[in-house]
Amino acid sequence: MTYQVEFTRKASKQLAKLPENVQQRIKIKVEEIAENPRPSGVVKLENSNNRYRIRVGDYRVLYEIIDDLLIVTVVKIGHRREVYQDE
Repeated sequence: MTYQVEFTRKASKQLAKLPENVQQRIKIKVEEIAENPRPSGVVKLENSNNRYRIRVGDYRVLYEIIDDLLIVTVVKIGHRREVYQDE
């Protein structure tokens, strides 16, 4: 049971701006999310129904899970001190 992973336009742009080595690490983590959207170390964000975050070094990947459709949507990627602003 593999989830389909989608990136919002904003998340794709944020990923493209990161250093190449960080991009690779994030892509690997996102592929792991497709297999298991709630791995150990994942944190469900407060004040949200289905938004989660994973750590990749100093960066965070925020994503939503739609279990009915088996879709994971990456909504935001950024440095840990900036990613939660405007949430």
